[in-house]
Amino acid sequence: MESQSETSQTVSALKLLVHKTGEYDLWSMRMEQYLNFTDHALWEVIVNGDSVSPVASASIGAEGPIPPKTFEQKLARKNELKAKSTLMSAIPDEHLLKFHACKDAKSLWEAIKNRFGGNKESKKMQKTILKQNYENFAASSQEGLDKTYVRFQKLISQLEIHGEVIYQEDANMKLLISLPSAWNNIALIMRNKSYLDTLSMDDLYNNMKVYESEIKGKLSSSSNSQNVAFVSSDNSSSTNEIVNTAHSVSTASSKDQASTASYADDVMFSFFANQSNAPQLDYEDLEQIDADDLEEMDLK
Repeated sequence: MESQSETSQTVSALKLLVHKTGEYDLWSMRMEQYLNFTDHALWEVIVNGDSVSPVASASIGAEGPIPPKTFEQKLARKNELKAKSTLMSAIPDEHLLKFHACKDAKSLWEAIKNRFGGNKESKKMQKTILKQNYENFAASSQEGLDKTYVRFQKLISQLEIHGEVIYQEDANMKLLISLPSAWNNIALIMRNKSYLDTLSMDDLYNNMKVYESEIKGKLSSSSNSQNVAFVSSDNSSSTNEIVNTAHSVSTASSKDQASTASYADDVMFSFFANQSNAPQLDYEDLEQIDADDLEEMDLK
């Protein structure tokens, strides 16, 4: 037997679903599930109307509606008000005024169906749009496998509600070819499996889930490699700038130094570097030239 804590967790997980445009069929199924689970009497009121209480038949006396007197009447009235209030809570704020005048939960449910359920032509148009979304379905590398699977499952459910039959193999194949390029190798292997036509989408998802960490690792490694290359390029550029700057500063500083030896060295190397026809000399040979002699030379 289910414990009280487990029941509380299940009730909290089953939240009231607010209607969204274009999702009436899913909303109505979820709403029926919600009402049946939380209080089955509320769903009975919506389907059958308030058959127990004479108030539901709008019995009106000289001074207005007759209030419920018996326990059954009071309970029926309570369920009626609760069912209507629950439905109103599931309607977006911008549509509340359209349904506020409904006298009971049953008429409110019918009004919501007429407003959002659509006629034959609109349902046909919705089916066409869903088929186009199915054909153009593609996964994004940013959303991840979980979100892709949930989005695809929802699309399949909407198509089935509108009477479109999606064969198991076709659905599996569509999901595999819609994956990002990082999945190409794994998707190719799975697409060639002989049991793809009998493999459920949940099993296919679980099989792909095994490889997800590997795919993320490859993407992360590739991203890090690109970042390293970018940083290396920037560092190289920065290093060149530092070297050039240091050289400029060194050159400027050497001109201002009062040391005769430093000045002599600069002049000496500059002189021999500009003599393209002069024989090459070793550094030791150059150092043997006295600094005083260099000062007396008119190198210009």
